[in-house]
Amino acid sequence: MPEQINLFQRLDQKGAREKAPLAERVRPNCLEEFVGQEHLTKPGKLIHRLIKNNQLQSVILWGPPGCGKTTLARIIASETQTHFIALSAVMAGTREIRAATEEARTQWVKQKSRTWLFLDEIHRLNKAQQDLLLPHVENGTFYLLGATTENPSFEVIRPLLSRAQVLVLEPLGGHHLESIMERVLNDKERGLGNTPARLTEEAKQYLVAASGGDARVLLNCLEMAVVTTPPQKGETGERIIDVEIMKASLCRSAVHYDKSGEEHFNLISALHKSIRGSDPDAALYWLARMLNGGEDPIYIARRLMRMASEDVGLADPFALLEVNAALQAYQLMGSPEGDLALAQAAVYLALAPKSNALYKAFGHARSVASRTGAFPVPLHLRNAPTGLMKNLGHGKDYQYPHDHASGWVPERYFPDSLETVYFFDPVSRGWEGKFRDIIAQRRRTVESKRNNKI
Repeated sequence: MPEQINLFQRLDQKGAREKAPLAERVRPNCLEEFVGQEHLTKPGKLIHRLIKNNQLQSVILWGPPGCGKTTLARIIASETQTHFIALSAVMAGTREIRAATEEARTQWVKQKSRTWLFLDEIHRLNKAQQDLLLPHVENGTFYLLGATTENPSFEVIRPLLSRAQVLVLEPLGGHHLESIMERVLNDKERGLGNTPARLTEEAKQYLVAASGGDARVLLNCLEMAVVTTPPQKGETGERIIDVEIMKASLCRSAVHYDKSGEEHFNLISALHKSIRGSDPDAALYWLARMLNGGEDPIYIARRLMRMASEDVGLADPFALLEVNAALQAYQLMGSPEGDLALAQAAVYLALAPKSNALYKAFGHARSVASRTGAFPVPLHLRNAPTGLMKNLGHGKDYQYPHDHASGWVPERYFPDSLETVYFFDPVSRGWEGKFRDIIAQRRRTVESKRNNKI
């Protein structure tokens, strides 16, 4: 059987520690060293209580990369006086899970010791593998300690999710990253303290901003910048890291985006809501975030079309034409030239007068139509291509609007069995406002005619 991956194993040997990446060498060993996630780790908060009271329960840590999920898992495991089994869901299969279950069961029988089963990247387990975990979590064979970057409600089966406490971790803030950076630069045992380096203020600000809340990105970039910069001449041999060195070490900013994951939906939601809120600056920002993250521009164009109908509607009927023109421009030019056409469409939609009257009207109409789909079409609205149909009254008394000077007649076009219902309620903004009074007057005329007949 393949050897299990022990993520809790410490790099105690000096040679192994020196070869490990900086992010691994400086990983906190206890809760007091941990930086960030104060809503979980401060005294009185859930993880702090769990550790200090040695109270075990299944936990899933959900958060973005580099926020401390694996580190917290290590700390929880090392400080709760239990047996630990660690697997990576990327490589662990049914065989490894069964072996871990037997190990946990043996540990309880022989040592009366409880077990944590840590599963890193738990969202990578398929449904069958998650089903295999379920009875053992339920009967207490082991306590599950999972870590994931994906929304557990999407990736973890509901029965397993209901038996675990989901703890949400947040991206590290700028002050957290600055604290980690200063500690690492001064740590002579595990950090870069034996390689004296000084970052310019501009370099620090750039690194913190470009790390995107990811401590691993920050540490990898910091290590690259320090070890590749020659020391200054003199006794201290200090290495001066300016912003250009930092940019070269990072290559590109960290982009948190997953075209098929939750962040995909978060960003398109942010773009949609920014346009609906008539904020062109925010719309451009979220559009740039999506394009930088590798989103399919055609997908963005399709969503912009939806926004044109849902949030602008007939307040500006040219909005849909603008988006369609942007799509055609992108298909003709591709990226990066065509990206500008999408930006133009996004700004146009943000600046356009807004109305969801069409969106609400169609939703209401579909709802009514689904309940009254068996109502017959009134005879005067039916087609009459044959003599028999004419004899049956199809098309009888139909008034042709174009035969009237105004181009409109007060006619009722609903099924006879359906009470008059008004779906479309135009707003006073934009083009819809031009027709609001006309529509209201025509409805009153039709109602008056109908009432007189009754």
